[in-house]
Amino acid sequence: MTETPILSRLVKVDDIPGGQIDVTIEASEQERAALARDFGLVEIARLVGRYRVERRGRYVHVTGRVEATIEQTCVVTLEPFAAEIGEDVDLRYTEPHFIEDQAEEGEEHEVDLDAPDPIENGRVDLGALTAEILSLGLDPYPRKPGASFAFGEPAPEPSPFAKLASLKKTPEE
Repeated sequence: MTETPILSRLVKVDDIPGGQIDVTIEASEQERAALARDFGLVEIARLVGRYRVERRGRYVHVTGRVEATIEQTCVVTLEPFAAEIGEDVDLRYTEPHFIEDQAEEGEEHEVDLDAPDPIENGRVDLGALTAEILSLGLDPYPRKPGASFAFGEPAPEPSPFAKLASLKKTPEE
């Protein structure tokens, strides 16, 4: 049993009129809050995916852009700060059996990183795609603008003889 994604917007492939549609996915306040918890963010103020979905024979081609306004914690200062994310999308989908048919029998199956993603139950989930693209666009070590981590050499410790010399009292004249 597959767990339903936090953000899910299914597009039925067979219902794409004229072979192409434009789709806008906008996450609700509850979906943004749940995604922020999952991604370790302070807040997701806005999350929008704008896509052109085209049916091309056995394939579905999805192009577009995911944009978000987020608040995350700086790894240097530990202060929250706002950031904008914008990621382009260009993916292909096809039926899972078509992907499997590409591998020859008796051969060990290699992972093809350029292979199309599977169309599941005749649908493409653009909501899950939007959340996935957002997660891939997040900086794993976010820094607040202007924050810098200055690592310097530790100050040399005085030698034991210098410490002893400082304890030596000078005779008064």
